[in-house]
Amino acid sequence: MDIYLNRLEEAKREIERAEYILIGGGAGLSAAAGITYGGKRFTDNFADFIEKYGFEDMYSPMFYKFKTQEEHWAHLARHIDLNRFLEPPAELYKRLFELVKDKNYFVITTNVESQFEKSGFDKERIFEVQGNYGKLQCAKGCHNKLYPDEELIKAMAAQTKDCRVPTCLVPKCPVCGGEMYPNLRKDNYFVQDEDWYAASGRYGKWLSGANPKKTVLLELGVGFNTPAIIRFPFEKMAYRGEAAKLIRINSGAPEAMRGNENNVISFDENMSDVIEWFLGSDMNEQNRNGNKADKYTA
Repeated sequence: MDIYLNRLEEAKREIERAEYILIGGGAGLSAAAGITYGGKRFTDNFADFIEKYGFEDMYSPMFYKFKTQEEHWAHLARHIDLNRFLEPPAELYKRLFELVKDKNYFVITTNVESQFEKSGFDKERIFEVQGNYGKLQCAKGCHNKLYPDEELIKAMAAQTKDCRVPTCLVPKCPVCGGEMYPNLRKDNYFVQDEDWYAASGRYGKWLSGANPKKTVLLELGVGFNTPAIIRFPFEKMAYRGEAAKLIRINSGAPEAMRGNENNVISFDENMSDVIEWFLGSDMNEQNRNGNKADKYTA
């Protein structure tokens, strides 16, 4: 029996006997699910922006200094509409829900496109630490209120011409009159509203109620962009014996920290294949021999 199969079977056993499962979802999970920011998905949906600005992916324009708010929101609206509103529940997320739905689970994620909720996970068991594409805030955080943005985003996306939205659609803060921005943690002005603190509280309560001997940490696509949110705390919980095992699936950086190897089961193989194995589905011979996925990490 090869090493890959040993890891698969050990991890599956840990999941089967666990009563509590804490999922940590990073950008690599969405990438593995097909929600990619480059390649054909990008070129098919941003041809006009590519021609006008020379953009090479969906991510870098989030930091581009557009000359006008009309141009800025034209890109934001299309980006958010595609990734938050038009994207259906991804199969990988749905299979992940099948894996944990009968367990006492909780999700902490840095992803902002609501795939967990779309795919069946209980909203009350999800903590979206970095925000959500479906909400707007004052860009300077002048007050702690968020605003649903789907109707506005849809209008902007429909009325974009020459990579601009009509001036009348550019949102202004209802309190200070300044600029608005999606509720994303990009600077010190990120708004943590009452719902954010409530979710944080539920996460803390879940952690305090979980039995370390019966808890599995399932870390998916979490790298080193924001390791202090999921990766380092999960590693610390495993090291301290606050969980039975940490199962890490990440093609870019799966390894445990030195001295913690016995507490971590690492996979850099195809995430969908690994999840299917945990669900009891058979894999073909190529996958059993350790087929690797395209790179996904966070």
